Amino acid sequence: MDIKKQIDTIVGKVKADPDFAKKFQDNPEKAIESVSGIDIPDGSIDKIIEGVKAAIAGGNIKDAIGNIKKLF
Repeated sequence: MDIKKQIDTIVGKVKADPDFAKKFQDNPEKAIESVSGIDIPDGSIDKIIEGVKAAIAGGNIKDAIGNIKKLF
């Protein structure tokens, strides 16, 4: 799985779709799984959520992705 691509896709959808942004806010795991089409193992999703939130907030996405890659 290309983590950076998944994060970029999710960030774009959060920014463009207010309904999806609400879904992400309410249940990030289910929102990410609905976009990726992948049932992500428990525990792994937390790092992806952190990456998406960091990107949305304008944080350093490279650091977040580095942390995510350590999981795989």
